[in-house]
Amino acid sequence: MENYYEILGVNQTASQEEIKKAYRKKAVEHHPDKGGDETIFKKISEAYETIGDETKRAQYDNQRNNPFGNFAGGDPFDAFSSFFSNMGNQQRQRRAPDKIINISVGVVDSFTEKQMNINFSRKTACNPCNGQGGERLTCNTCNGQGSITQRVGNSFFANIVRTTCNSCQGRGFTFKTTCHVCHGDGRNDEFKTIDFKLPHGITDGQFIRAQGMGDYHDGIFGDAILKINIVPQNGFEKSDNDLIYNYEMKIDEFNNESINVPHPKGDLSLKLPEVIDTTKPLRVRGYGFNSADFYVKLFVKHKRG
Repeated sequence: MENYYEILGVNQTASQEEIKKAYRKKAVEHHPDKGGDETIFKKISEAYETIGDETKRAQYDNQRNNPFGNFAGGDPFDAFSSFFSNMGNQQRQRRAPDKIINISVGVVDSFTEKQMNINFSRKTACNPCNGQGGERLTCNTCNGQGSITQRVGNSFFANIVRTTCNSCQGRGFTFKTTCHVCHGDGRNDEFKTIDFKLPHGITDGQFIRAQGMGDYHDGIFGDAILKINIVPQNGFEKSDNDLIYNYEMKIDEFNNESINVPHPKGDLSLKLPEVIDTTKPLRVRGYGFNSADFYVKLFVKHKRG
């Protein structure tokens, strides 16, 4: 995906007014009528058409932050290994319910694209009864449909109403005998593992879909949906794409010219301002998520006496 911010020469956090000014400057500089390159000019126009509009910009930012989000179906992430696939190209006539798995991801792990290993329990087909739950008999009441259609009303006005069959509770069958292992459920518990690499900057509330890794239901496996919950880690926090570190400052450090603070890419030496104001964080441009900024909040802790 083209980086429209780089094309226009602005930061991702730029205001709409800053984007407009940058576009005008670039458009004049590269306009074909003034000897500019037509290809570059088209890219500049395409970039402004997208991020120059607030609604289109929000959609574009979401796609940039979701490197696996360009498929029909609307899920932010989809595909990390052979069982992760593009759901927009694989439509199934029948779908089992999705299994939601909540995953806590540390801020640093999100930044460093950590390799994750998720263990969970899911429902699988019972082997003794082959997922049938026992010996089945077609329901005589609904003839295996699971529902009953009735005509309600009189000769002048009538509605066709479909209701769940009470005899089989909508399953379309009853049991002659039930499986002694699953007691008619057709499923047993099993443990599975999902291995995947976190995309850089994955955010709170986003999803990763693992096709076919959910619970067994009515002859097929559903998908497992990993719901991401970003949590503070080792003093680091995340705000949009900005990375934040809470630094506990010692009294004797106030006389130093600089302080060393940790960062996922390696420790940084930051020059202290002449007037230290702990209400204002130190800022390092470009060291946050997706080239956003890194902020260091200063806290003072001192024991008297």
